[in-house]
Amino acid sequence: MTQLLRVQNFVVSSDGFGAGEGQSLERPFGHADPATMMAWAGATASWPNRTDPGGSRGLDDYFTRDFSHNIGAEIMGAHKFSPHRGPWENHEWQGWWGDEPPFHTPVFVMTHHPRPSFTLSDTTFHFVDGSPAEVLEQAREAAQGRDVRLGGGATVVREFLDADLVDTLHVAVAPVELGAGARLWTSPEELHERFHCDVVPSPSGVTHHLFWRR
Repeated sequence: MTQLLRVQNFVVSSDGFGAGEGQSLERPFGHADPATMMAWAGATASWPNRTDPGGSRGLDDYFTRDFSHNIGAEIMGAHKFSPHRGPWENHEWQGWWGDEPPFHTPVFVMTHHPRPSFTLSDTTFHFVDGSPAEVLEQAREAAQGRDVRLGGGATVVREFLDADLVDTLHVAVAPVELGAGARLWTSPEELHERFHCDVVPSPSGVTHHLFWRR
């Protein structure tokens, strides 16, 4: 079977930004509020960080529940791993996720400044400098027949879209405007020539856009 490259549960503002301006160690999403952007997922029963019982079922829960299904590796941009720009100066800092990262697979961090791989729990981070096609080849080999998740941010997702490497794409459009930042699209219609698309509004206020190759 073909190994798919999948974008899952990727959230953008109503004006198409996946993150705001001014990213820092304290504000991974810049001036955007991740709690607002991800409120639809955090309210679900299957949200992995849930510490209390309950949570919603239905459409939003389906997407959070499906997040890890048949995923064997993840690709992310350097700025999803760290706000740092330029050569790595602190190899002791190991990302925003603590000792138990939510990926549970090999993760390939795209960067022009490689650093040694390291493992936290069952997630190993590899730092690779290559084209989208080259990095995808490495991730597919590590995934051992399962699919590869393209985790973002928006700039990296756009690079893989422009290289025509993305097979399926799920984008949740949140009812908030950012005005500036890392933009995925001006309009989702930009992708309609290459992808089929279903648009499904959720009672939570987000609108789910589901794309798959024509």
